[in-house]
Amino acid sequence: MLHRITASLPSLPPAEQRVARLVLSDARAFSRLPVRELARRAQVSKPTVVRFCRSMGYDGLADFKLKLVGSVSEGVPFVHRSVDADDKTGDVLVKVVDNAAAAFLQYRNAASTAAIKRAADAIAASWKTGRRIEFYGVGNSGIVAQDAQHKFFRLGVTSIAASDGHMQVMSATLLGAQDCAVIISNSGRTRDLMDAADIARKNGATTIAITASGSALARSCQIHLAADHPESYDQYSPMVSRLLHLLIIDVLATCVALRIGSRLQPTLQQMKENLRAKRYT
Repeated sequence: MLHRITASLPSLPPAEQRVARLVLSDARAFSRLPVRELARRAQVSKPTVVRFCRSMGYDGLADFKLKLVGSVSEGVPFVHRSVDADDKTGDVLVKVVDNAAAAFLQYRNAASTAAIKRAADAIAASWKTGRRIEFYGVGNSGIVAQDAQHKFFRLGVTSIAASDGHMQVMSATLLGAQDCAVIISNSGRTRDLMDAADIARKNGATTIAITASGSALARSCQIHLAADHPESYDQYSPMVSRLLHLLIIDVLATCVALRIGSRLQPTLQQMKENLRAKRYT
């Protein structure tokens, strides 16, 4: 909820921005204070406080305060960080979508373009020299690795995805200079992925981590594409983190496609034509 408010801040009217900043400065106090005191502290009218709550998608101040208390506490373990046990279907829809949108906007504003450029350059260089490009992930991240392999395969980039720890270690053992290993992890502390990353790096391959900042995996790889979202890896299902990883893969694939250049267009067009027979008209 607080991330949604932060992401929405630039689009709010100036008076409502003051209310938003009051929430962000002390959410717990905001949930306890009466509307008169909130209006005084934000230097706005009482109707403006209510309008802000409605701008955020809530029925009014009482509904906003109720959800705010849940947001700054624990949420629903193993389900979703922003969802409360008593939420209605409409609340769940708004929270899940808004939480994902806020994470995307936060990533757009905070992402390191230099790191993305380094990663895209490394993958493009491996492609040009005919070297190997491999994607490693376990669990949910293994599915993201498969999606990455599919994206790059369509670009004519020969790559594989491995989600089994033994396969990852064997695959990393075969890597060498000018190869690339992209390791995807929510927590950045999965033992199998750490082992594969260490082996790939020692063999001279470029290692690219898509994971949380400050994690062991982020520190062990040469290039780190930060995927940061306040989702407890031990308590909540990695919904938004997974979407963020997919987004980063899309950005990376698009950057590599631009480096491949115009020669890619005829191939993609031919692929599209060849697939027409697979669809009902």
